[in-house]
Amino acid sequence: MSTAIRIIVADDHPIVRDGLIAILGTQPDFEVVGKAGTGQEALALIRQFHPHILLLDLEMPEMDGVEALRHIRASGLPVRSIVFTAFDTDERIVSAVQAGAQGYLLKGAPREDIFNAVRVVHAGGSLLQPVVASKLLRQVSGESRSPELDALTPREQHVLKLLAQGLQNKEIAIELTITERTVKFYVSSILGKLNAGNRTEAVRLAVQRGLVKL
Repeated sequence: MSTAIRIIVADDHPIVRDGLIAILGTQPDFEVVGKAGTGQEALALIRQFHPHILLLDLEMPEMDGVEALRHIRASGLPVRSIVFTAFDTDERIVSAVQAGAQGYLLKGAPREDIFNAVRVVHAGGSLLQPVVASKLLRQVSGESRSPELDALTPREQHVLKLLAQGLQNKEIAIELTITERTVKFYVSSILGKLNAGNRTEAVRLAVQRGLVKL
């Protein structure tokens, strides 16, 4: 009997869907057993193939990802779900987690993060990217403080200053004698704490609030 982690991929963009399937196929412990372009198709495939993991986008026709998650939970289907989407708004994240998502990754995440999320969630855990976790915590706690009151750690402050100087991840890693992966973690955390969508916006907000000087 196969011990592979059985996965269904649901995304309405064929290029994204097929690319993700190809990436997942490089792992010997993964088996993609179905692919869907709508939430309805995903539910039908789950009932047919009984996967361990559903990797789904939020924006799909007929039934979006959040609605699909609600149906899965209401139906008691034994599948664990990871959202893989471009949507990073607080409301989207909270809705997906409340609907039953055990993982939430933003498109553009390194493939290693995707592999790790599948394995962690399959093992019974949950995994949110740092920027996603930060947004979720702020929304759930009802935090109304201005972003500059979200204390950055000393190391995050240092990384932010280097970002403001225009350094890329590789250059920051060399400067701080850490790995690029660790730099990515710090950058994600900074983006979350500043509620910024990207590095450029993070630097702009940090300058406006006097956190760094150009």
